[in-house]
Amino acid sequence: MIFFGYKDYSTFKVIASQENEELINDIVKPYAYSKGYEIEVEYAGTLEIIQKLNKGESYDAVWLSNSIWGYMLDDTVKLSESKFTNISPIIFGIKKSKAEELGFIGKTIYTQDIVDAISEGKLKFSMSNPSITNSGASAYLGMLSTLAGNPEVLTKEHLENKEVKEKLKTFYTGLERSSGSEDFLEELFLKGDYESVFTYESSIININKKLEKEGKEPLYAIYPVDGVAISDSPLAYIDKKDKSKKDIFEDIQGYIVSDEGQALLQRKGKRTWYGGINNNVDKTVFNPNWGIDTSKYITPLKYPSAEVIKLALNVYQNELRKPVHIVFCLDYSGSMMGSGIAGLKSAMDYVLTSKAANDLIQFSEKDKIDIIPFSNKADKVWSTANGTETQTLLDNINNYPVTGMTALYPASINALKLLKDEDDNTYNLSVVLMTDGVANVSTFTELRNNYKQIKKQIPIYSITFGSADEYELEEIAELTNGKVFDGRSDLVSAFKEVRGYN
Repeated sequence: MIFFGYKDYSTFKVIASQENEELINDIVKPYAYSKGYEIEVEYAGTLEIIQKLNKGESYDAVWLSNSIWGYMLDDTVKLSESKFTNISPIIFGIKKSKAEELGFIGKTIYTQDIVDAISEGKLKFSMSNPSITNSGASAYLGMLSTLAGNPEVLTKEHLENKEVKEKLKTFYTGLERSSGSEDFLEELFLKGDYESVFTYESSIININKKLEKEGKEPLYAIYPVDGVAISDSPLAYIDKKDKSKKDIFEDIQGYIVSDEGQALLQRKGKRTWYGGINNNVDKTVFNPNWGIDTSKYITPLKYPSAEVIKLALNVYQNELRKPVHIVFCLDYSGSMMGSGIAGLKSAMDYVLTSKAANDLIQFSEKDKIDIIPFSNKADKVWSTANGTETQTLLDNINNYPVTGMTALYPASINALKLLKDEDDNTYNLSVVLMTDGVANVSTFTELRNNYKQIKKQIPIYSITFGSADEYELEEIAELTNGKVFDGRSDLVSAFKEVRGYN
């Protein structure tokens, strides 16, 4: 919360897409400070925002990534005064040497050129999860529309077209890493050895600034001429007939869309003009050496109806996405007795059943799942090669005894051994650790040595609970380009969040 209360305003509550956090911190908050407003900002994934608003959670304004999501709101959510704040094309950024090798520099590129490079094994990429994030979903919908031949309106029939589906399946075979947020996508790209990313133009600009600062090779921006997905970042008022709140909203929104506010957005790599042509930009930001091109008109792709979007996201989750092979390492040490083990069982019951479809994170029949329970040892494995056949896993999870110590490192090592020979061209590989304590069997050094020996980039994600040692888990995340999630207040929500990353 920000409090600048020399004016008599009640708290103004905003819910915003996670990728707007930097804009709010650097542009909105300083302005709010100057005006004395008290503002409370909550950040969430795009689809989570829609769920929260439809459930009736109370906010005064919403800053989405793309206006298409507003059409998924129930009639009870009254939006007004919505205005676009900036334009973000969603494009490919490819290491410049790789782009040259593919012949993508100085040439007109079509979407099929990218699909062909992937199908020939010449290109891999990272992107945010289409089931969770705006950039991932918008990129997917754009790819779907383009491969369907850019119809006037994308329909259910296009989603049922076998040829289109096969092209999309081919495209997603090139997916190397999936992220549950745009910020983490940037972070993992900077830390890992990846050759391409499918994301916002502004993210590619931000990544390149950091790459060049570190003396590393920059990415080259690729804009397919047959269409690019566009996000327009609308800021809207949620009307509750409160004039004082509306006054605050109109003042803040007015500043963002003013010449001063728009100039600040441009410094962040955000386009503040619709379409393509603007020759008066700061070339140190919109750098032509990175392939950033503001001199050509961008053909924006048409988005389908809310009904088709919902169906398309389900088709992606169940049929099109690259399958996962995931290993869950679950803590059954003595300290988990009581509420800890009850929370763990509840979370796994959500993740491993059809309930997960409510958040578009359900497993499909193509997915492989392993469970390693650990306490004194980590020598058991429960497995399924069909992600929809999980009842035996759940029975084992519910009946396993709670006792003993915390063999976190042996569990992690055994998980890596399960995945080391898996085909990472066919499956996205990941490990999820859940613990409430301090590792007291084996050492991080042993885990590190084993990780280096497998010579694969397998992320290990951790979920904390109780008095879990965050330092240990952050070490593991740093080693494997993973992430730590806080499950102390809501373990089920933490498991939902981590599923967006694999």
